[in-house]
Amino acid sequence: MTTASLNPQVHGIFDPATWTVSYIVHHGPGTACAIIDSVLDYDPKSGRTRTTSADKVVAYVQENQLGVEWILETHAHADHITAAPYLKQKLGGKVAIGHQITAVQKVFKGVFNLEPEFKQDGSQFDALLKDDEEFTIGDLRAKVLAVPGHTPACVAYQVGDAVFVGDTLFMPDVGSARCDFPGGDAKTLYASTRKLLSLPAQTRLFMCHDYPPNNRPVAYETTVAEQRTKNIHVHDGISEAQFVQMRTQRDATLDMPVLILPAVQINIRAGAMPPKDANGVAYLKIPINAV
Repeated sequence: MTTASLNPQVHGIFDPATWTVSYIVHHGPGTACAIIDSVLDYDPKSGRTRTTSADKVVAYVQENQLGVEWILETHAHADHITAAPYLKQKLGGKVAIGHQITAVQKVFKGVFNLEPEFKQDGSQFDALLKDDEEFTIGDLRAKVLAVPGHTPACVAYQVGDAVFVGDTLFMPDVGSARCDFPGGDAKTLYASTRKLLSLPAQTRLFMCHDYPPNNRPVAYETTVAEQRTKNIHVHDGISEAQFVQMRTQRDATLDMPVLILPAVQINIRAGAMPPKDANGVAYLKIPINAV
């Protein structure tokens, strides 16, 4: 394995509106890169979108003369809308997600009663990635790690000594992802956390979100060692039964994310908006008393 494979450069861009971190991973100016978990700004009050967050990604890529090879999603997010189509138009690259997105599409096609033409085969994405599948980002080597539990399609991306964990884990003082969305499962999530925490101790872990308690500054990088000793939900010594009990009780108290209804029905389309009606306007569906 080359030095480039071991030491990627990682640039995080935090979006305060959704508490989301988008990443650009590369091996220095002028090299290839991947964009992970981008954000399209969306105002639920007006239904309007903006590209403020995504334009920060564009600016970084262009300033560093990076070539975008991949636009990666760790899962079909419920708390923000992906900017993948906008970034692909601006910068190029292939849009990819875990292959189990098809299971998520099947569930939510029913929830939203989507148009008959909506395909449940993942064909909206350029690539569907499987567990342990390897790919390259220029001279960087990358590997897919399936980490279901929060959703069936959750994956992490291992690039050298860096792993982008999606929603599977949060910073140690925040814990772990909820498991009460359709297809979620606390027992499965526990296994996924142990899979990540079995990596070498100094592996860098990059969170998709941060919800800082006690007014601490926003943070989104930690290590396997720190998670194993300090994570409030899954530190060493926490059993599967303890985790499942905690997660089930905690999830029952949580409100739905503000953007879950618009976000999911767009994100399962790889960020494309629904087909326009006869008047030329695209509409999102809000199911009443159904979720």
